[in-house]
Amino acid sequence: MVKKKAKSPDADAEQRILDAAHVVFVRRGTAGARMQEIADEAGVNKALLHYYFRSKDRLALAVFQRVAGAVFGRIAQVLASDAELEEKVRGIIAIYLDQFSKTPYAPAYVISEVNLHPERASQFLEMISRTTGAAPVQMLALLQRQIDQRVRAKTMREIAADQFFTNLISLCVFPFAAKPLLCAVLQLDDAGFREYIQRRKVALPRFYLDALRI
Repeated sequence: MVKKKAKSPDADAEQRILDAAHVVFVRRGTAGARMQEIADEAGVNKALLHYYFRSKDRLALAVFQRVAGAVFGRIAQVLASDAELEEKVRGIIAIYLDQFSKTPYAPAYVISEVNLHPERASQFLEMISRTTGAAPVQMLALLQRQIDQRVRAKTMREIAADQFFTNLISLCVFPFAAKPLLCAVLQLDDAGFREYIQRRKVALPRFYLDALRI
């Protein structure tokens, strides 16, 4: 007689728990979050949290990878691709600005998590490497080869790949990381900030690429 495979306690409980943890961890941070609050948010008992995720730290890591992966996973795929350099710049900017417009809390949350839990960075990079099949150092090496090709052709200023990438990411992240200050300086409400980001999608690629061209 063939035994039936045991069913999980709740077919969609794992997803509900992850969704609830996402809300609670972003709201309170890892240190301030409580498993009971997550269970209440998900509408399950606390024992079910431990059944799926074993511990608060494992649940926090799952949420971190979910938030960071929503943007950085796609960025890694662009960097690892054979796309032309200009296409990579436009693609990275579009991904960042689109995703952060949907999840404006993400930059501050990711930065806070990595500062408080440095191991998150290596855990996340391992996940990216598994997903793309390329380590970050390989992605930067490919980027450097593309830059060097343009430098030899005398169409681009010389720049190290790590500086190229850091500058580009910083220009994307800053408006969201400093949104309250930026809105105060520019006198923007939420609608004005959204319109500002739409204009930035057009202005930033042009500015960045023009600054490097000879």
